[in-house]
Amino acid sequence: MQIFVPETALAFGFNNRSTGAHISKTMMLREAKMLFAAATPQTSYEEMRGLVVEDNITLKKTLSTRKETFQRLTQLYGLRNEILLYRALRDVWDAEEAEQPLLALLCTMARDPLLRNTASLVLEKTEGESVTRQEMVDVTKAAYPGVYAATSCESVGKHTISSWRQSGHLQGRRYKLRSRAVSGAASAAYALLLGYLCDQRGAFLFETLWAKTLDTSAGNIDALAFAASQRGWLEYRRLGAVCELRFSHLMRS
Repeated sequence: MQIFVPETALAFGFNNRSTGAHISKTMMLREAKMLFAAATPQTSYEEMRGLVVEDNITLKKTLSTRKETFQRLTQLYGLRNEILLYRALRDVWDAEEAEQPLLALLCTMARDPLLRNTASLVLEKTEGESVTRQEMVDVTKAAYPGVYAATSCESVGKHTISSWRQSGHLQGRRYKLRSRAVSGAASAAYALLLGYLCDQRGAFLFETLWAKTLDTSAGNIDALAFAASQRGWLEYRRLGAVCELRFSHLMRS
């Protein structure tokens, strides 16, 4: 089953198309970290292209590989300041290095349906339970019946399971076992923003796919939301069971 986001979310950088970078790449955490370390949040798209293609800050051997790397990073992360998903990501990216794998996953899930469609499979596993590439392949086949050839589904399975390992939700090389990703105030702020952009409000923000990806309880997400408000990333108000979150800073134009 495909996991769609509301049409209204597409204007912020989300994607519902039946294609994605994971048919040929992972979420490219290593390359994203290298690019974001070399660029500021204000660095323009063209300047970042120069960093990757001309300056080769991602250390690729050929010009064609450098060009493909930048193309895929654009597909996965947006890389344009007018795209809210990218701009908000950069606002919180440098807050805590340990949270960067989870932040990268959240962004690429929003932008790549091929990865997003595997989320339920991974997140519903208990800690220590195995996740196989074939399960990823089967999820892709079920989401896109008759759309992708068997070899393409195999490729998606290979790359999606690698991305979940990079994010910390899986561990192990030969056998992938469910583990707990590292979350905190920065990743919570970003995950809650994604839910907000998908038209959820109040306490429902603690129950979205994005919130579940944080790998922690709704009560702890609430505590992280308060911590995020102390950093100025969101506005937090609670009165008993009623909770209100707003994102004036992250959603600024």
